[in-house]
This record gives sequence, structure tokens and C-alpha cells, in this order.
Amino acid sequence: MFPRDFAWGAATSAYQIEGGWQADGKGPSIWDTFCHEKRGVYGSQNGDVSCKSYELWEKDLECIQQLGLTHYRLSLSWARLLPDGTTQNVNRRGLQYYNRVIDDLLACDVSPMVTLYHFDLPQAIQDLGGWKSPGVATLFDSYAKFCFQTFGDRVKLWITINEPYVCAKLGHEDGIHAPGLKEKGTTAYLVGHNMLRAHALAWHSYNSAYRATQKGAVSLALNSDWLEPLDPGCREDVESAERDLAFTLGWFAWPVFVTGDYPEIMRSAVETQSKALGYRGDLRLPRFSKDDPPILGTADFFALNNYTSRKVKSGGCGEQMLSMKRDLDAEELLDPSWPISGVSWLAVVPHGLRKLLKYIKDVFNNPAIYITENGFAQVGPLQTDDVERCNFYKSTILEVVKAIEEDGVNVRGYFAWSLMDNFEWADGFSVRFGLFHVDFSDAELRRTIYRSGREYAKIISEYKSRRLT
Repeated sequence: MFPRDFAWGAATSAYQIEGGWQADGKGPSIWDTFCHEKRGVYGSQNGDVSCKSYELWEKDLECIQQLGLTHYRLSLSWARLLPDGTTQNVNRRGLQYYNRVIDDLLACDVSPMVTLYHFDLPQAIQDLGGWKSPGVATLFDSYAKFCFQTFGDRVKLWITINEPYVCAKLGHEDGIHAPGLKEKGTTAYLVGHNMLRAHALAWHSYNSAYRATQKGAVSLALNSDWLEPLDPGCREDVESAERDLAFTLGWFAWPVFVTGDYPEIMRSAVETQSKALGYRGDLRLPRFSKDDPPILGTADFFALNNYTSRKVKSGGCGEQMLSMKRDLDAEELLDPSWPISGVSWLAVVPHGLRKLLKYIKDVFNNPAIYITENGFAQVGPLQTDDVERCNFYKSTILEVVKAIEEDGVNVRGYFAWSLMDNFEWADGFSVRFGLFHVDFSDAELRRTIYRSGREYAKIISEYKSRRLT
């Protein structure tokens, strides 16, 4: 049985659904730039219009009500609120939009979970160095304080930064996300470091200035697959899986929940490869300064984004240059028995989520956990009668029940990704995760519920009714 106040939600993000990329005074973001410069998005697509939620919010609200959600996770567009990234220039129309969204949700008895940053840095801040610049942490803190002051009387669940791993690695090492940098082996670690500094500053600002009156909770959303050794009897595979977890989840969770610093296994691996390749520069994985606010303890709950699992074996990197891949020195594999959900990387492994939840409980001091993203992809011809996705949600939620009842994990909420089909970053509109289908060929962008949406609504209704008995 789920806790009485369990959060049943669905999630979206601003760039992926809002459209209106330059409407009513909004400034450009790095994703506007990345897409417009045709840097590798499927079909050269972009989020200029997307689901048009900036204009069609009422339609989104109807979808939320149809599902019976208790919570809705959305993100704020930093560049819509503060076009140049600073509080010197507030866009009142953007402010009005988010006030309306939050007020409408609460009027429908739906609690907002608000993400401050979901990949869409204002281009004006990128022009100053973006997440590579130490000064970005202070700019983010100012933005966060503006949002706490403006919306915090009504928002009680905050996410500072979504998936810093993805932003750092895909955006600054691999170059397949905005801002599209391919600066291997150094920049991703610096970006991750500055994101943690920014998060910590914002958490401390909330804690000192707003918590007493607003009584909310603040965290950051961390993504991780469940990673386990290909051969549990092979010491090298076991060590590789442990190292892989350290490089993905531990990179950000270890400083926040355990020691205030990066996992030693991660630092050791990075420094070993630096020496092996004759690197003589500054530490590639930085150390936190005494001048920075403490990182340890800067999360009021654990926000987890999980989609799939991997088997891990040692080795597999032939690169003779500095890179995160060489630092990790492990190879991730799919178990051939796992079915694939549309896209090649998304194997369906519901029991992996349960194992990851237990791991978080054991390693990160038994935090309250919100599963802030989890979903199933569809590609190719549209199937509104999406039986496989229905089965995915049933199986996955059953594993969450087991984690709570059998493993004693303190899971407080589950947010399906996503409320509706949207712009899926480098995959554009070719991949569909929605509980509602959006017809992007239709000028009205009609939302039509998938069978999985009806099934998810049924699950929510069932557990809500049990809560009342």
C-alpha cells in the first residue's frame, strides 16, 4: 500500500512543451540556439511551437484532470521569466503565465512540483561562459531566490536542477545536447561541479530565507540506470558496476547525501587516467572550496529519474585520449532477454527500478524518494492502443509497491514521463513518451489520451480509493 499522501504525478519541461520561443518578451535559450543552428536534432526539428502549451495551457490542465493526478511536475523557463538571465530584467508576461499555471493547478487540487532548470539555460548566460563559468552559480542563485520569492507561497516541492549528469556529459562532452560542446575529459566535470555549487547556493538560500514561512522542500533530480555486473562472480565486473554507479548517480548524490565530496572511487579513476596519459593540468575533477557553501545535506528528498537498466563488464574503452569514457573504463550491455521500448537504449526492466530504490535506501541514508521521471517510449506508426506501455506501467508500479512493502524504501511519489508527447531533445518528435498523444500535424495540436493514460488514471483512482477506506 502506498502512503496516504503519496504523490501521483506526470512530468513535463518548459522547452519540450511550451513553444512560444520568442513570444511576449521571452529571451532565447541554448536549446533555441542549438536547434536553429541545426546541430544534430532529428529531422532538424525544434521546440519553437512544440505542444504550444504557452497558449494551450487550459488543454494541458484538462489532461491533468482527466488522469486524476495529485501532483504535476513542470519546469520554469529561466529565459521566459528573465530574458537576459538576470533579475534586472523581469518579463511580466512570463510571470503572469506561470502564476496562472500554478494557481489553476491548485484550484484543481493538484500540487505543483516545480523545476527551476531543465536544460534550457538563457543564451545570454551561455554567452558569459555558461555552466563552465564559476559565476553561473551566483546567477542561478539569484534566479532561484526570485522564484522562491515569487511562487514559493504556493509551491511546496522544488527541484533546482534536472539531471546535471545529462547536461554535463551530453551537452559538454558528447555534444549531442545544447550547448553542443565536445570538450572531452575536462569540461563535463567542471560543468557538473558548477551545477552542484549552484544547487547548494539555492538550497541554502531557501533554507535561510524562505523555509520557515513557506515550509517547502528542495532537491535536485538525478538520473540513473540500474547497473549490475554482467558476471556477479567476476571481481572485475563487480568493480566496474560499482564504478559505473559512482560515475552516474554517485557523481552528484555522494556529495549531497554522503560526504560532501565526490566518490573516492570516481576521483581515483580520474586521477589514474590523468597520470596514465601524462596530463599535467589542474585537477580534472575539481575539489570544493572552503568559500563555497557546504554541499552535504542540501536535499530534503531524493528525486530520481529512472528509465532502464544495464549489465556492466570491465574494459571496453580503446580511446587513447582524456575522456569520461576512458575514466570509467567499463562497458554497458543489454541483457538479450530484456524487451526494448521503441528506442534502442530503453530496455524494459521494471525490477531494475526496485533494485535501484533499495540501493539508494542503503547507500544514501534512507531518504524520502520521489520517482520524478519514469516512462516508456513509442516510435514509428502511432498506436493509441498502446498495450505494451500499459503493461510497463502496471509492472513498474508493482515493483514500486514491492520496494515499499518488502524492502522498506520510503517512496513518496511517482511521476510518469510524460503527460503528453513532446519534443524529446535530440530525438525531436520521433519518440513519443506521452500519456496523451499530441497530433503535431494538426494546427490545433489536439491531445488524445492513449490507452496507457486511461490505465494510469485507473491505477491512480484505485489507490486513491484504498487510501480513503
